[in-house]
Amino acid sequence: MPTSDYDPACLPDLLPLYYRRLFPFSQYYRWLSYGGVSKNYFQNREFSFTLKDDIYVRYQSFTTQNELEKEMQKMVPYKVDIGAVYSHRPSQHNAVKSGTFQALEKELVFDIDMTDYDDVRRCCSAADICSKCWTLMIIAIRILDRALREDFGFHHLLWVYSGRRGVHCWVCDDAARKLSVAARSAVAEYLSLVKGGEETLRKVVLSDPIHPFINHSLSVVERYFQQYAIVEQDILCSKESVDKVLALLPEDIKKDLTIYYQDEKNPMKRWDRLCALVEHKKSSIKKGGQYFDKEIMLQYCYPRLDVNVSKGVNHLLKSPFSVHPKTGRISVPIDLKELNTFDPFEVPTISLICEELERPRADEAEEDDVKDKENEQEAGERRRIRDYKRTSLAKYVKVFDRFLEAMARSWKGEMLKKSDLQKDF
Repeated sequence: MPTSDYDPACLPDLLPLYYRRLFPFSQYYRWLSYGGVSKNYFQNREFSFTLKDDIYVRYQSFTTQNELEKEMQKMVPYKVDIGAVYSHRPSQHNAVKSGTFQALEKELVFDIDMTDYDDVRRCCSAADICSKCWTLMIIAIRILDRALREDFGFHHLLWVYSGRRGVHCWVCDDAARKLSVAARSAVAEYLSLVKGGEETLRKVVLSDPIHPFINHSLSVVERYFQQYAIVEQDILCSKESVDKVLALLPEDIKKDLTIYYQDEKNPMKRWDRLCALVEHKKSSIKKGGQYFDKEIMLQYCYPRLDVNVSKGVNHLLKSPFSVHPKTGRISVPIDLKELNTFDPFEVPTISLICEELERPRADEAEEDDVKDKENEQEAGERRRIRDYKRTSLAKYVKVFDRFLEAMARSWKGEMLKKSDLQKDF
């Protein structure tokens, strides 16, 4: 559904309905409680609300799911951010002794924003995205997901669409949540390849031999590069874009290609010639290690991380199921099994799901009368489950449910291991 169908002026009217009947509070609380991992884990978690007119309220914390629900329904945040688990309740941070209020744990998080690729994408810039440049997010998820699982041994990764122009990753394993700032920095640096600001021409420099992690990453990039960069982004077409590519090559190859490109206009043949010349140069140098073609592929396609988001334990990150005020889109979990077909433009807006919710369903009227006479909170919870299932939000909550079920199975497995060990003693 195009964003044009969403009117930001309607947000104040839509948000109360969304928080009252559609936001998946039950699953949300289950996620952030981590199976009751410790007594005050949820209570000591920081939430930050951005209210209407950009009023920013930090250090919110809640004792129960019900308390969180009531406060969100009362304050109607335009944006919700999640922070760390602290040593004390964040809402009481001003009352504790100076220096004792400290961030103890938080998920290891990654933030990938399309604006960081503006120097290498030709289709869009700034906050705009399209189906062509969205391929960069698919590549980023594939590379980082594999590395976090296989190189670091993490299992519980929640990938979330930001609602506008990027993706977030929440690594929720117990070991990831306990990482120090130094360890988080080490992971982020390991995963960072594209380095240097606007003044740096070659942002990727490979050494010989190529590290196994980079080889794995290249195998992902190579699957997408020609269709994405050569065909869709047309990086070897206009003089301006060709010059940017040639600037990444040594003078002898650059000179040869400049002559060749005068007659050959086919972008794919231009790329093939570039690769052939790099290969020829590599074979003529005894030491080897000339990976100019691979460096170009990585510079144009490798994930660009906001390293500071990953390093800090107390850094805030936008919550899943928050609404993006400008696009109206819900920040939804991404099903990696359907990653290649995930379309950010099909992610439901708050206006769409509220409209779907209001469509009459005659078969439910009688059931509602009976249920509403039962315990109010239970009836409310049941009604909310039924409500979101009537909307386009349902399939994304299902992805979240599967993620939570996998974590729950893992907790049970750990508990069984501990009990078996105790029996042995």
